[in-house]
Amino acid sequence: MFDPENFKNRKALVIGAGKSGVACANLLAARGFSVLLSDEKPEAELKERLKALADAVDVEAGGHSRAAFACGFAVKSPGMAHAHPLIKALKEKKIPVFSEIEIALAFSRAGRLLAVTGTNGKTTTTTLLGEIMAAALKPRGRALVCGNVGIPAAQIAPKARPGDAVVMEVSSYQLEDSSGLKPDAACVLNVTPDHLDHHGGMAAYVKAKKKVFSSQDKSACCVFNYEDKLCRAMARRCPSQVLFFSSRRAGGRLAAWTAGGKLHFKTGVGTTIAVKPPALPGAHNLENALCAGLMALHCGAPAAALKKVFSSFRGVEHRIEPAGAVRGVAFVNDSKGTNVDSTVVALKALGARKNIWLILGGQGKGLPYAPLIPLIRKSVKGVLTIGADAQKIEAELAGAAPVISAGTMETACREVLQLADRGDLALFSPACASFDQFKDFEDRGRKFKAFVRTLGAK
Repeated sequence: MFDPENFKNRKALVIGAGKSGVACANLLAARGFSVLLSDEKPEAELKERLKALADAVDVEAGGHSRAAFACGFAVKSPGMAHAHPLIKALKEKKIPVFSEIEIALAFSRAGRLLAVTGTNGKTTTTTLLGEIMAAALKPRGRALVCGNVGIPAAQIAPKARPGDAVVMEVSSYQLEDSSGLKPDAACVLNVTPDHLDHHGGMAAYVKAKKKVFSSQDKSACCVFNYEDKLCRAMARRCPSQVLFFSSRRAGGRLAAWTAGGKLHFKTGVGTTIAVKPPALPGAHNLENALCAGLMALHCGAPAAALKKVFSSFRGVEHRIEPAGAVRGVAFVNDSKGTNVDSTVVALKALGARKNIWLILGGQGKGLPYAPLIPLIRKSVKGVLTIGADAQKIEAELAGAAPVISAGTMETACREVLQLADRGDLALFSPACASFDQFKDFEDRGRKFKAFVRTLGAK
């Protein structure tokens, strides 16, 4: 982990002017470091991002110069590959490279750190966990939610006081770059293929996920999904207390399970509490709640905090989110469905009958779309394709349902209204990244909701 005392009077290089890069540069400058923020994009493209940058930070745009090698340490953008020439050159010159979350935590005084990872469900679990911890810590402490959830850790974690808890969503990109991460409670919700183009294969992806618990000790815990084979395998190497949850079975080795319409948590030898789950669709949301509940209970939250939050929680933006109805057709925003497994989850949650029009496509991740076929045959009236991976989707899903090439999200929505019957559902769950047509999945989801409102107004 980064120790500021070891780098006093040494210039910091922050690579990448994204949200986390700007937040990290500002933090280091505020703590007395001289900082160079370097990005490959031309300055004109960075104009909006740099508006939030402190005046004390030096900026170079349009590429990385030799000035990078005059710095004493570097902070890497999480999306930047380790094979990038600059990263390789820094390591050859033995210039330490840290992650933004390492820098953020080095300046945090939080009493507890809770870290959430997994392929799918991270944001819902993190948000739910943050609300439980906030309820548990009031009035003396706060829960500060940050990380991959959308608010950079460097912007939030350093504000934490000893009575506070930092609740952080951590991606495989962030974990890959970090060392010595020691959360009081961690979890691995599930592990399925994702970001393999970045990591170079499944083994490296799994290795990155393991970093969420690999530096823990017995005083901490890590929560795993018992129904995920890779999670069970990872748990065997976990040095902290292992807690399993399951939405399919009860008792035994499990610390949390579902039964009789309630979530059950083991709180001691022969002692359990039963809590009504949040009113969210799908078995995956039961799993998210089981995981968040276990982590919170380990960190001292009372059962009352779980009950209070579960009774009022209504989900997160862009994840199976109602987006309004137009002429009797309900639109659902699942823009956070950035991989095939995430779209599988959405179809399982909503596909009780054959009334779904599924909008798919964007920047593909090199993975097959075939896992969608059984669910499409069961629940989908038609598939509308958009974005860069449209042709691949059309070829791989041919015969599962009628497939219409729409090109853009707006055209797909208009097509649905022409084809759908009252009571049908338009599910925008792209199974792809957004970067071919949008800034990110949040931009994609908000534009989808705005366009649905426009259709409704007409």
